[in-house]
Amino acid sequence: MKLLHTADWHLGQTFYKYDRKAEHLHFLTWLRERIGEVQADALLIAGDVFDLPNPSAESQKMFYQFLRAVTAEHPPLQIVIIAGNHDSASRLEAPDPLLEEMHIHIRGTVRRMPDGEIDYARLLVPLMENGRTAAWCIAAPYLRQGDYPPADSYARGVGEMYRALYRAVPDKTLPVVAMGHLQVAGADISGRDGSEYAFIGGLEGVSPDAFPPEIAYTALGHLHRAQRVSGRDNVRYAGAPLPMSFAEKNYRQGVTLVELCKGETRIERLDFQPLAGLWSIPPLPLPFPDVLDAIDALPDGEVTAASPYLEVNVMITEPEPSLWYRAGEALRHKAVRLAHIAPATPQRKDEPDLITCEQLQTIRPMDMAADVFKRRFGGEDMPDEMRNLLQTVIREVEA
Repeated sequence: MKLLHTADWHLGQTFYKYDRKAEHLHFLTWLRERIGEVQADALLIAGDVFDLPNPSAESQKMFYQFLRAVTAEHPPLQIVIIAGNHDSASRLEAPDPLLEEMHIHIRGTVRRMPDGEIDYARLLVPLMENGRTAAWCIAAPYLRQGDYPPADSYARGVGEMYRALYRAVPDKTLPVVAMGHLQVAGADISGRDGSEYAFIGGLEGVSPDAFPPEIAYTALGHLHRAQRVSGRDNVRYAGAPLPMSFAEKNYRQGVTLVELCKGETRIERLDFQPLAGLWSIPPLPLPFPDVLDAIDALPDGEVTAASPYLEVNVMITEPEPSLWYRAGEALRHKAVRLAHIAPATPQRKDEPDLITCEQLQTIRPMDMAADVFKRRFGGEDMPDEMRNLLQTVIREVEA
């Protein structure tokens, strides 16, 4: 069997102020072509189909149009979808009774039997080939507290969930693949990306050992960098098809092709080139006059849906309220879309003194604001106008 593993589409995402519909359509068209090219038997979508729990009508339309088109083009294709932490689990799986007629299986929630036991059988999807079951798919959605068997920690509960699901597989002589939307310990997380994060205390840091070694392939979602986990070649994140932040601008996007053969699993990466790139200029923050030189070197032209998004790195020593306007004016005839200005300030060599909690409670808000200003802007004192405005706000809050 040939499986295509993808995840983290985030349909409906707005990149800063820009709509990404054209970029998502470009990816979905590419994915349809790859499904036909490799003659895939199944498509595994490992969560975060949508960017928001309450997606727009336009985003949902794009999703269902893709499902309709790809199943019409490839009638034998099976599609297995699990909910991610960005998805509304119940909303995503609501049309499942209708979609199963099209060989589409959506698992968003963990249900329980009348006696309170987890309904493991519902999370096991048979993968068919020529009318017979050729493999089993453990389709476990994003697991929340209480979705897994009793355990003294989230990580142990998730591990027991996958072991129990594997035990419930009816025929273990057939290949078994697993799906999950979670953070596995040892995986790479982008440094500045707020959409993929570790919970405090490593709550989501699930051990790779949670997936029984007998599982032929584990298709993961949640982290946007495509990667294998802890050296296990058959436990992988597919990565997001579009970069979700400038922290991800150097990621390689694509999907993973998995071929289940007799006694072995063959894995191949299929690279995808997004419609629009992400550029950061200059590579390191520079004073604004030097930034203007970098802007001048950008290509001229009209802005289109394929124009790169631009992040401008600028060094400042005092507040610059006109920075966005000045950068926009300089970019007026450039074939890029200004998305983000990242101001930086010179770092001071001296380290801040440690204070106790009791001392912290005695610090006045204005003193704290003045200290932050001085640290950020090279030791300069806060201007009187700003100090007066802040003092007005503080009085209003206290009143």
